[in-house]
Amino acid sequence: MTTIAALLRRRAGDTTPGLLFEDRTWAWAEVVQECADRAALLVERRRPGPFHVGVLLDNVSEFPMWLGAASLAGAVVVGINPTRRGAELARDIRHTACQLLVTETAHLPLLAGLDTGVADEDVLVVDQPGHQVELTRHRGSSLPRQDVGESDLLLLLFTSGTSGTPKACRCTQGRLAGIGEKVAEMFRLGPQDVCYLAMPLFHSNALMAGWAPAMAGGSVMALRRRFSASGFLPDVRRFGVTYFNYVGKPLSYILATPERPDDSDNPLRLVFGNEAAETDIDRFSRRFGCTVVDNYGSTEGGATVLRTPSTPPGALGVAPEGTVVLDPKTGRECPTARFDDQGRLLNPDEAIGELVNKLGAAGFEGYWDNDDATSARVRDGMYWTGDLAYRDDAGFFYFAGRDFEWLRVDGENFAAAPVERILARHPDVLLAAVYAVPDPVVGDRVMAALELRPGAGLDPAALSAFLEDQPDLGTKWAPSFVRVTERLPLTPSNKVLKRQLRRERWECADPVWWAPVPPARGGTYRRLTTQDAADLRAQFRARGRTEALEAV
Repeated sequence: MTTIAALLRRRAGDTTPGLLFEDRTWAWAEVVQECADRAALLVERRRPGPFHVGVLLDNVSEFPMWLGAASLAGAVVVGINPTRRGAELARDIRHTACQLLVTETAHLPLLAGLDTGVADEDVLVVDQPGHQVELTRHRGSSLPRQDVGESDLLLLLFTSGTSGTPKACRCTQGRLAGIGEKVAEMFRLGPQDVCYLAMPLFHSNALMAGWAPAMAGGSVMALRRRFSASGFLPDVRRFGVTYFNYVGKPLSYILATPERPDDSDNPLRLVFGNEAAETDIDRFSRRFGCTVVDNYGSTEGGATVLRTPSTPPGALGVAPEGTVVLDPKTGRECPTARFDDQGRLLNPDEAIGELVNKLGAAGFEGYWDNDDATSARVRDGMYWTGDLAYRDDAGFFYFAGRDFEWLRVDGENFAAAPVERILARHPDVLLAAVYAVPDPVVGDRVMAALELRPGAGLDPAALSAFLEDQPDLGTKWAPSFVRVTERLPLTPSNKVLKRQLRRERWECADPVWWAPVPPARGGTYRRLTTQDAADLRAQFRARGRTEALEAV
């Protein structure tokens, strides 16, 4: 094991390119010096209490410099999510006890009038003259003499918050450095590689699959201020990108751009991430002439599942020893999944449980100032992921959704993820999100929100025919409501905000088609009208279930 500070120090005399941003290039030695200068500023500014520095920046060149500075100075970077607003944003900053806040002019309106606990004089605006004057006093600083150890905290990484208030996950110097070295070794990253960092640097994916591996391998970091699907291939060619990390839906968005005969004429050799649609992995690889490796992992680091060449369709892959699927109520291991000859899961009620790593508690370093959330993840010495899964008799794991993505329709329990995988097969569907909405009588109905490919429209008859043709679609799985949206609501880490979709239900500005009689009983889709929505509310009132509409 080593530390991020030690990895950075290794690059101190390295004159090869280390950082590319827009039209500028820094050698690694220059990057290290920029980090040392900022580390000296941090040490001078330090006050008693947690040495926490909030960073509210886009993926600009300053971001990796402040990450490096914190690692050298023994400070902790709190990645602040710029899509958070108002009281929620203020809560994130206060909760993590930030002494300083590093930001840029473009984000100052987000902070206006907020009680963040950070004094105005402790807000460092990196693109304003006052900060540049302060930084000038520290130019040419030596590398600090701080004694930084593997167990020293380096990052507080907020979880995506798809199901509730984000939690600040602890990540030490040693853990991040170990991940960086492992990824760099696994993918043979070296000075010849250019790593494209387009995922937000306040998120764990960008740091664990991008920034730290690039530093460990002495590779070049090419920054993109914000991810752009249309800008992806031009950037790959412009910067000579050989490696790209992602989380969530970027592959889908890149594949939705117009295809050209020369798309594979590029230097990209490897793409690494998690949560890509299965159909997109092969399409992306063929279109751009590269290898795509998609694994399961989490910010907390308690469990991993690795895709192998023999992984069957729909599966995540295999997992290290000690990874099991447990019934969260009884703690017993769930029976293995059984499938019919069409690949449909026959025993979801007994096979689907929570993915648990019996040996993973040591890899999880806890949440900042949130003992209840930490205890929910580590129970009986085991790491509980909060994700639903099932396992076949060959040992392959299948993702079944988050622990809040159960649906119960007509007495049958099932998970959202298998339904999403089926909808994603439709040629006009770019992205699909499936979630529960309340039934006026009891339980749930299935609702799907679809983001269609450019130029496509929803043909309700064609959708019904498509669903009827899917042999692995459960009898209760067909959506009763189908929302078509120009853009699904996503977190900055490209995860769908289902909490928002569930809250909006069918009462949204987007067009919604519905089957008044559920499709499983022969119903057909038609456009939901304002009167239909009012009639549905009346049904809830008549049955005394109005509270179900407000429960999310």
